[in-house]
Amino acid sequence: MISLQWIYWLTGTYIAWVALLGWRDRGNPRRRASALFWGLLALMLLAADRLPPVVVGGVVVVLACLAGFGGLGRGRYDESSAVEKAAEAARLGNRLFWPALLIPAIAVLVAVPLANLEIAGVRVFGREHTTLVGLGLACLVATITACVLTRQSPASAIEQSRRLIDAIGWAALLPLLLATLGSVFAAAGVGDAVAALATQAIPVENRFVVVLAYGLGMLVFTMIMGNAFAAFPVMTAGIGLPLLVNVHGADPASMAAIGMLSGYCGTLLTPMAANFNLVPAALLELKDANGVIRQQVWTALPLFACNVLLMYLIIFR
Repeated sequence: MISLQWIYWLTGTYIAWVALLGWRDRGNPRRRASALFWGLLALMLLAADRLPPVVVGGVVVVLACLAGFGGLGRGRYDESSAVEKAAEAARLGNRLFWPALLIPAIAVLVAVPLANLEIAGVRVFGREHTTLVGLGLACLVATITACVLTRQSPASAIEQSRRLIDAIGWAALLPLLLATLGSVFAAAGVGDAVAALATQAIPVENRFVVVLAYGLGMLVFTMIMGNAFAAFPVMTAGIGLPLLVNVHGADPASMAAIGMLSGYCGTLLTPMAANFNLVPAALLELKDANGVIRQQVWTALPLFACNVLLMYLIIFR
């Protein structure tokens, strides 16, 4: 049975390989710290469930210190020239998109029609986290396909991915960590605290004001957390459900959908949304690290105003 643990082991092995290559890269002025960062992350993926909690907590602190004090750096990579890249692009044409298209196709295939597939009475995929298992397998198949199309070895694929990981740095982990914080905050009762503050600060009998508070809460909290999925459980538990649904009778489905869209507007406005805003700037080597955000402001703000208006007109029908 292919479970999520297999995906953790596969990812951990890949990260360990990246750490080893980084350790051997003498062109990186911070090669030891970079290798330690990725090596510790690989250890967590491979064996965190077998380590004492205090050790895991210590590793997390070390990772935060390495990232916070600039421990990661970039080195030298075996990279094709611009002429070679152009020639390969011309040779492959639209086939370049095949690996990228395989990822969602295989992930959906495993998660939906093949989720309960059995061979000789044994489930092929685990009963839990089937979507994540499918995503992990899809990435593996896409990598193999890309190697076949480009006539490159798996070692070359890892070398090029190391170049991208070093360019992104610690920000590659930020979306995962921030999404996890949303559930932690919800379990800690932050939603109840938000509900108490909202009740005291706004006239809860006014529908529009409550809608605006919910939308602004999603926007601002997403900017702080960097992820609308992190903001959603807190703001929905604090304002959406107790005030909009229970007090004003709003439809929870449409409220949640438009509320998430309001949060996505905050994603466009914050450097905390590293995968959207910092990673492209790093990969494109922009002089202004916040250049992507500056271009998105005048899209995000009108879109947010439209979301608030739609929420007010739709969720109470």
